[in-house]
Amino acid sequence: MARSISDISKRRGRPKTTGPGTGILVKMHDPELEAIDKWIEKQADEPSRPEAIRRLLQIALTSSTAVRPKTESQRQRARDMAGKAIDKVADSTASSEEQADRKRRLVKGPEEFQKVRRDRNRK
Repeated sequence: MARSISDISKRRGRPKTTGPGTGILVKMHDPELEAIDKWIEKQADEPSRPEAIRRLLQIALTSSTAVRPKTESQRQRARDMAGKAIDKVADSTASSEEQADRKRRLVKGPEEFQKVRRDRNRK
């Protein structure tokens, strides 16, 4: 006796891979797509673009992006390194006072950006 259609276990259509969820349309330009495709090539299982985007998003969301509080010794070391780099490119024709003033302004940063720095306390 021939099997009825209801006995066939294969289903038509696209298989469900991620379950119910909210679809989001994201338009991407060629540079972003090329970067995603290069990342996909490096993966052992070569996921589809949507799966790659889900994985990359998960990596980004679980990575620690919070600003770590710096110790005073770390801050001082950063200042020293910045000072040495500035000294290498300093204008030797300027007076020592002018050089020190320029160096101080460079290390401190532009006034308009000091308010938005996350590593400094807002007062």
